[in-house]
Amino acid sequence: MAHCELILGGARSGKSSLAQKRAASLTNGSNIIYIATATAGDSEMAARIQHHKQNRPTEWQVVEQPIYLADTIAQHDKPNTVILVDCLTLWLTNLLCNANTSLLTQQKNALLSVLSQPQGNIILVSNETGLGVIPADPLSRQFVDEAGWLHQQIAQQSNRVTYCIAGLEHSLKNE
Repeated sequence: MAHCELILGGARSGKSSLAQKRAASLTNGSNIIYIATATAGDSEMAARIQHHKQNRPTEWQVVEQPIYLADTIAQHDKPNTVILVDCLTLWLTNLLCNANTSLLTQQKNALLSVLSQPQGNIILVSNETGLGVIPADPLSRQFVDEAGWLHQQIAQQSNRVTYCIAGLEHSLKNE
């Protein structure tokens, strides 16, 4: 049965590992499409990307897509397929930093549309950023607001929502 799951958590909370376990449990290890949204803008981010590459199964198909996430999901969404997107907040950052200011709304609406009726199983990983202090600068405040609104909308559409902290999962929604 097709479904959509959102896995939220802080940095290094275990959310990516949990998502990978969920993806593997939904299939025999094949037909998993891993959509990576990160871009290596500096050496520290390059190291994070390398860490993720080393910790995912080599037999999974990897698609790197920093902007046009909805199109990529639609292209690969088929019955008996698992799509794992890691992560939505990096995708959101890429959109916020893009010179085309209308791209954020366009791509967010496209993502919500493609997630509304998945053919296969879609697992979305994202950082929960709204638990801290209100950021001092406007771009950071916009990021936290946009992430919070996106998470709320995706959670409403998802069959399952999980919060991961200290490597432990907490079910927020499980239909």
